[in-house]
Amino acid sequence: MPVYEYTALDKEGRQISGLIDAESPAAARQKIRGQDQYPIGLTGADQAAFSLKRLMRSGPAFRQKRQIPLFTRQLATLLSAGIPLVPALNGLIEQGDDPALGIVLAGLREAVQEGQPLSAALAGHPGLFSPIFINMVRAGEASGTLPLVLTQLADFGEREQGLQSRIRAALLYPLFLALSGAAMLVLLLTVVLPKITAVFAESEQALPLATTLLMQLSAGLRHFWLPLLVALAALGCALHRFLKSEAGKRRWHRLQLRLPFVGPLRKKQAAARFARALASLVHAGVPLVDALAIVSNLSGNILIGEGIRAACGTLEKGQSLAAHFRGQDWCPPMLTQMMAVGEQSGALDELLAKAAEHLERELEAKIMGLTTLIEPVMILAMGLVVAFLVAAVLLPVFEMNQLVH
Repeated sequence: MPVYEYTALDKEGRQISGLIDAESPAAARQKIRGQDQYPIGLTGADQAAFSLKRLMRSGPAFRQKRQIPLFTRQLATLLSAGIPLVPALNGLIEQGDDPALGIVLAGLREAVQEGQPLSAALAGHPGLFSPIFINMVRAGEASGTLPLVLTQLADFGEREQGLQSRIRAALLYPLFLALSGAAMLVLLLTVVLPKITAVFAESEQALPLATTLLMQLSAGLRHFWLPLLVALAALGCALHRFLKSEAGKRRWHRLQLRLPFVGPLRKKQAAARFARALASLVHAGVPLVDALAIVSNLSGNILIGEGIRAACGTLEKGQSLAAHFRGQDWCPPMLTQMMAVGEQSGALDELLAKAAEHLERELEAKIMGLTTLIEPVMILAMGLVVAFLVAAVLLPVFEMNQLVH
């Protein structure tokens, strides 16, 4: 049945919007009037699908919202209560307040009604549902534990989003300091200091080196700001295109792992994500070789992903998983020890989950420690810049006072 996105007025004259399914636009309007609402706008299913695709192409902001873990948990709750899949999706569509997500859910419902499994319907939205999500749902359908798998997926998504939120919150203050300091510096160089240094330029005395450099920098910013902006924009576009290429992406990912401070954090984050995702897949019943192939695409680093994919060949040769990852510098010894014990005891998923929790705590502690170190360093750097500006302005004043006396 087609899905329509509508805008209507309620009894009090307030404008509301939502989704409704009906055989035709006329039937949709009639159905809206049956809800004591007056329709003022109706978008067809094809146009709504186009708007969704445009939204998905606009960037990762839609995928980063919290709707997917929330939808997953709600669906798991409904299925655990014994509600069939189609009525459960109907309930989520009716109570949802995001039109774009409602269109996705309506598409899932239509696919399930046509006889497709939920995993196949999810695979039709690769920008919204990750490979690990689809494969875990497929494993849950095969084992008859779909509500349990959906609960695990909701936990996984909430954990991942929570960790990313804490990381962003920890880096927000240093970023604010950097941006505000740069803005103040540009304002001083282009507006305030030229009025002060104009007095020195009219004098015939030799100026200190710091004052000369400051005046030249201020004049360059004021007279060549447009070429500088164009050059920076061109450099940014060229760098963006280079990083999008395979060679550029490989070099950037290799540099990330070698940078001081950033490299250890990047490795720790990749190890925590690898352990968490692999534990979820193995617990859901996905074969280990298939699980490794899926997880290799979630590391966020080409070199680490290649190392994970190479483990598939190692397992096929009969070697242990821990032996393969023991030789990779991004995989900490604690994680390989947990792998070895898990392979021997048959509790690989449980031990990987414990290792993931430990690595996530370590990652958060390292990030907090790094941000506490960044803040005084940035304040010191800003203090040195201010000291240079003050010295460049005051030195000529002192020299003029000495000449007068």
